[in-house]
Amino acid sequence: MPRFYCPQPLVNGSTVELPEAVAHHLHVVRLQPGAALTLFNGEGGQYRATLAESGKRRATAVIDAHEAIEAEAPYSVTLAQGLPEGSKMDWIVEKAVELGVAAIQPLAAARSVVRLSGERLEKRHAHWHGVIVAASEQCGRNRLAQLLPMADVQPWLAGTAGAGAARILLSPRATESLAGWARANPPQAVTLLIGPEGGLSPQEEDAAVAAGALSLSMGPRVLRTETAGLAALAVLAGAWDGV
Repeated sequence: MPRFYCPQPLVNGSTVELPEAVAHHLHVVRLQPGAALTLFNGEGGQYRATLAESGKRRATAVIDAHEAIEAEAPYSVTLAQGLPEGSKMDWIVEKAVELGVAAIQPLAAARSVVRLSGERLEKRHAHWHGVIVAASEQCGRNRLAQLLPMADVQPWLAGTAGAGAARILLSPRATESLAGWARANPPQAVTLLIGPEGGLSPQEEDAAVAAGALSLSMGPRVLRTETAGLAALAVLAGAWDGV
């Protein structure tokens, strides 16, 4: 059944106008009135709905029933990702959402090749939000991962010191593994700090440890920036999902 994000109040028995992008999609795939849909607004659960009207730019649906279904992890993970090159961030955001991340914190690191600011940053932020929406529609999540504003690594570390969540710096130089740490600890809120291509600078790693981050490794192989965070999310899921 097609699933769509509809950021507005959804009430059983009401008729809602679907977002223009959803209407366009329905028109392209030629879904006809009477077709069953699933809608969610990010506030919890999902709604069975029936397509009432479908045009090139406008579509409406009747809300039939609420379903209290969630696909969220029983623990919260924030992925603090050093900004990578090109479209790698799109891939990271999409797959992180599929793996259950609760929040994504883009970070401008010393070794980040890409520098974003002003209108260009606003456009990329809006684009990443769209990636979150599309990934949530696809994977069955009814709550959107939070996309936090871009921040520089050092001020972000200083501002989040003592914030409560366990902060983990993934580093190939660490001697303790994330998998071992996760097996020895109960499910809990975690922030994963990932460097861009080339990793975090020694000064940034030192600042992270000084701010309370635990330095852990992903094993003997050096992972690319677009692999490390996703692998870490999978490790935590393997250790904690169902606990």
